[in-house]
Amino acid sequence: MQDNYFEPDLETAPREVLHWIQSRRLVKMVENCYNNVPLYKKRFDEMGLLPGDIKSIDDIHKLPFTYKTDLRDNYPFGMIAVPKEQLVRIHASSGTTGKQTVVGYTKNDIDVWAKGAARALVAAGATKSDYIHVSYGYGLFTGGLGLHYGAEMLGATAIPVSSGNTKRQVDILRDYGSDFLCCTPSYAMYIGETVRDMGIDPKTLKLRGGIFGAEAWSENMRREIEKILDIKAYDIYGLSEIAGPGVSFECKEQTGMHINEDFFYPEIIDPETGEQLPDGEYGELVFTCIGKEALPLLRYRTRDICKLSHKPCSCGRTLVKMSKTRGRTDDMLIIRGINVFPSQVEHVLLSLNMEPNYQIIVDRKNNLDTMEVQVEMSDQMFSDKVRNLEDVEHNIAAALQSTLNIAAKIRLVEPKSLPRSEGKAKRVIDKRHI
Repeated sequence: MQDNYFEPDLETAPREVLHWIQSRRLVKMVENCYNNVPLYKKRFDEMGLLPGDIKSIDDIHKLPFTYKTDLRDNYPFGMIAVPKEQLVRIHASSGTTGKQTVVGYTKNDIDVWAKGAARALVAAGATKSDYIHVSYGYGLFTGGLGLHYGAEMLGATAIPVSSGNTKRQVDILRDYGSDFLCCTPSYAMYIGETVRDMGIDPKTLKLRGGIFGAEAWSENMRREIEKILDIKAYDIYGLSEIAGPGVSFECKEQTGMHINEDFFYPEIIDPETGEQLPDGEYGELVFTCIGKEALPLLRYRTRDICKLSHKPCSCGRTLVKMSKTRGRTDDMLIIRGINVFPSQVEHVLLSLNMEPNYQIIVDRKNNLDTMEVQVEMSDQMFSDKVRNLEDVEHNIAAALQSTLNIAAKIRLVEPKSLPRSEGKAKRVIDKRHI
């Protein structure tokens, strides 16, 4: 490691060197997909495509797209390209129904992910002498362990605090002398407010930087976080299917996130036609996992809308930059870092024999996302006792917590009181101003 790079030879490599690395890895990956993933072999055969037809990264447009539904339809391990004995870790995120999206990792895959997170830490100014306070959730969710392994690969000290018990978080920040905070931006704001409410001057904390992701946040929110915690705040991007946080990251220029394109090759496509778009045009972000073994996804459609830029960066990195995402092509919500689909809510309600008339209201209060689900009662329920209705609300809340891994307030409303639509029902009201 030198200056502000974790792997300077790769992060500042000439474009022709990156092209060579990407081409070599893509050719190897395509062979792996064709030989070991039945779905890909079927799609190649249907297209009349052979692995030998892919000779460089310039041929990537010839490959089929992969969709989130492919992972769901092949649940749990149908997309895994290595023998199960080679898996060292499994992560999962919520899918569009009750089924999760399962992602397997080999030892090399974990190292790839950790390198991405280590590059992000160094770009934000972290060194091997620093204490990295990780307040992302640990478990099947990819947040916590990504930054944890990145910190350890850097040689820094990881503090695996996870989320919750915010006063204890502040005590640890103060008592352990944490240098960097890693969590969602909304939780960073809440920690900052708790610091203030505890009467602590943030300038007395050793904290000097933070790496925040897993949910959308604005430049205004960045300034608020930097002010309330007296730190420099950096953005980071990842998604469970590709890798957790560390797919891309901000440098000190903060004009976009550098993509670790030696592992995750990006494209921007027109979401309607699938055609590649040039730099500077907004479209759907697509990734090909050229550095992964267990789940080597080809042209995975993230549904995130952003743009790419290959313009030279003052930090010296030659890695392409992606803008902040500015929406999605599907109806997925990101609430407190958790992916939530309205169809998941509907799935739970129908499994409890409720009416399929509901509305999800998302808001942000005290810089934390809130989710309320309004559910229409049947005529029979409307005449029930209040206690019975409270039990129903509790049962729905528990079922949603189990499926989504997120708490929601449930409010039963009168029959036929929610708006009807002749077209697509408006299931979501998002009041957040991001």
